[in-house]
Amino acid sequence: MFRFENVAAFNYLWLIPIIIVVGYFFDRRSKKRMTEAIGSRLYPFLASSVSNKKRKLKTFLQVLTVFLFVLALARPQMGESQQEVKSEGVEIIFAVDVSESMMAEDVKPSRLAQAKSELSRLMDLMPGNKVGVVAFAGSAALLSPLTNDPGAIKMYLESLEPSSVSSQGTNFTEALNVAKDAFNRGGVTTDDTVKVTRVILIASDGEDHEPGALEEAKKMASEGVRIFSLAYGTEKGGAIPVRDGMGFLKGYKKDRQGQTILTTVKGDALRSIAEAGKGSFYFATFGGDQTKLLVEDITKLEKTQFDATMATQYEERFQTVLLLGILVALIELFLGERRQGFRFWKGRFEVPPA
Repeated sequence: MFRFENVAAFNYLWLIPIIIVVGYFFDRRSKKRMTEAIGSRLYPFLASSVSNKKRKLKTFLQVLTVFLFVLALARPQMGESQQEVKSEGVEIIFAVDVSESMMAEDVKPSRLAQAKSELSRLMDLMPGNKVGVVAFAGSAALLSPLTNDPGAIKMYLESLEPSSVSSQGTNFTEALNVAKDAFNRGGVTTDDTVKVTRVILIASDGEDHEPGALEEAKKMASEGVRIFSLAYGTEKGGAIPVRDGMGFLKGYKKDRQGQTILTTVKGDALRSIAEAGKGSFYFATFGGDQTKLLVEDITKLEKTQFDATMATQYEERFQTVLLLGILVALIELFLGERRQGFRFWKGRFEVPPA
């Protein structure tokens, strides 16, 4: 089977008529200027040393070079083979806190922005897993079911905002229940012969959480679900910015007494949930080692082989076309425009060209 991997490369073929038109334009302009400078009677004599055939040949070689380079860029492929690709890993739900306190800027650019960046980085460090995304605050919502597509997960992570859920607050119990339901609906079916390692990773500042989360974490741990947590923010805390529709800062959120609300990280709550869920707790720092440590912890867990797929491999043929294009370009580069054997005239004496 013959095919082109990058068909869009053929859009560059519009360079060919441009080369022809530009070459014709400059040739006419050069002839016109020479005629004006030395006269129409003397020009044919001085231009007689130039071979029009070689000029046309050089233009043809330039066009052929561009065509071959474009053809190589389109990546022609011939021949195919089938290869089984096995996906192995664990099922992970990212439960991300999108409460208003996560917009605090005690870490730059904000707690939520840092969480989104770190979780996207985590996707690159842990390929092969099935990952889903749950946004939670006072309520929780499943944004992405379990999938092997890291690009889709990064897109959902980037879209996280306080408006992703219907109510504010920090309800860990609701987040755990929605994550559990996502495992049951979109995960691998388990039985006595198939065991799947399931992980919930909570990314939050842990502030103002509702009761009941510890009991739910213990229950899920007894069912084989491991719970890890990452705390974002600082213990010193920060104010919650209020911005207009254009993103400009208007001020900071205040309480009923008109005092600026200062939100601090409650790491103890997240640590307790992780311990109850037989997982680990980490205090996140931007670009820190906690992400690598978390990856090591999850990597140690037992992996499950997901559905195997057959991938078609094609043999690349662009190398031959590219080499041919380079050879044609070199020929055009070293090909002169003078007529072969032409002899100049100096007064009454004929002399060979220097």
